Amino acid sequence: MRGFGRCRFFLKLPNPLTPTLSPPGRGRRTQHVPSEENKMSELKTVHLDLPARTEDLRKLEIGSVVYLNGRLFTGREGVYKNAIEDGAGMPAGRDALGTANFHCSPAASVNPDGSYTVGAVTATASFRFAKWLDGWFKISGCNIIIGKGGMSSATYRELFVPNSAIYLTTVGYGTGALLGRGIKRVAGVYWLEELGLAQAVWVLDVAKFGPFLVESDMAGNSLFERENAKIAPGLEKLYAGTRPATMRRYGETDDKTEEVI
Repeated sequence: MRGFGRCRFFLKLPNPLTPTLSPPGRGRRTQHVPSEENKMSELKTVHLDLPARTEDLRKLEIGSVVYLNGRLFTGREGVYKNAIEDGAGMPAGRDALGTANFHCSPAASVNPDGSYTVGAVTATASFRFAKWLDGWFKISGCNIIIGKGGMSSATYRELFVPNSAIYLTTVGYGTGALLGRGIKRVAGVYWLEELGLAQAVWVLDVAKFGPFLVESDMAGNSLFERENAKIAPGLEKLYAGTRPATMRRYGETDDKTEEVI
């Protein structure tokens, strides 16, 4: 299995000092070293309007940065189970919900006047949703799934590609408040009494909502699997001689090649 719960992204701050070379007997010469900031600026950034058109999704490349504008809705395991296993179907039509589904736990509250506020949203691991996706795509019409950690390329090829859908992943931990800045309005909430605040379906109107990374494209390619293939061969040597972790979560693997880095 893939260790989706242990996704790590490392951002290195640019070094303000530029190395210089001073050859003997000659004037001082500056060596050009590309900064990390310049490298980050080279990432392709896309502002995507929702509901997303198939032709726009087809242009997305894995590894690109995406910001969303429009309407999306949240949905955790309780929503999927209620809709698929319990046969409840979707709580509203696509015009009301949108066609982008975020696997997340919103920091939601009910205001004294009966309105709602969602100040932050924290993604949850998406691999748990794979068993429901076939039915989910059929009844929801979703073409964007957002979450943490991604799924397998087999899931992308077998379920996402036939439904012209892509997967966007959050970038690292601690971005819930950052994403919250992009929430402009709570357009509606469904199954609040049945599922509670965290599991309810929250419909959100967003602007410049992100950043996210394109983890899977319309061909079913996976960013994580592509990069893991480059990293995994050297992991065994890197961890050689180290002891197994003393504290770990139930079910974690000691095989470092099965982790998503």
